[in-house]
Amino acid sequence: MKLEICANSVSSCLEAQKGGAYRVELCAAIPEGGTTPSYGEIALARELLAIKLNVIIRPRSGDFLYSELEHRTMLKDIEMCRRLGVDGIVIGCLTADGEVDMTRNADLIAAAGDMSITFHRAFDMCHNKYESLESVIKLGCHRLLTSGGKAKAEEGMGLIRRLIEQSKDRIIIMPGSGITEYNIATIAKQTGATEFHLSARMPIYSLMRYRNTEVSMGGKNIEIDEYIFPTTSAERVRKTLENLMQVKG
Repeated sequence: MKLEICANSVSSCLEAQKGGAYRVELCAAIPEGGTTPSYGEIALARELLAIKLNVIIRPRSGDFLYSELEHRTMLKDIEMCRRLGVDGIVIGCLTADGEVDMTRNADLIAAAGDMSITFHRAFDMCHNKYESLESVIKLGCHRLLTSGGKAKAEEGMGLIRRLIEQSKDRIIIMPGSGITEYNIATIAKQTGATEFHLSARMPIYSLMRYRNTEVSMGGKNIEIDEYIFPTTSAERVRKTLENLMQVKG
């Protein structure tokens, strides 16, 4: 039973480690589904972490149909991750028809060398989940992150269980999205999964005293409180792990 924490900063990485997480997935722009973090963020996380560090390779938010320039960007980001000693990368390229892009994903996997490969929730946007699982396995990915084709993993437990049964231990199926200390036991029991992906964040409030309420750096249509910084909580990670271990027992 392992917890992977979706970390939005080095601070979140360290809280995840303190709480007992097995691994972190470091991302930027989590409200947009996660994009590749900066060189500095990755480098410092690698320097300070003793646990496993995975990094998402995603050049932008939106769909998972990438241009040639975006593909080259991802290859460069993977090269950077290898140099920094990252343990694994998290990828997912689709075709215009909602299938796993075997060519582009294979290019990224080849560039990763001996790093661990997770196929992310681009999978949940595929039109045929069972065929897509076989494609992800054929690529040689080590794990698949999925919410079972639903907004939250708790809603997709039925499909997650069927995917685990179909995989026959050829790949790790890791539920993610909406998992908390309160529902992880249910998800574990109902799916049979052994690895879980969650954020376990708490709001950290800005220390700014002067605030210009007339200006938003994110624009009018971006609903983000710029004076709250959601950060992983070691205590929430610890409690989630405790609840998970009770299932194992």
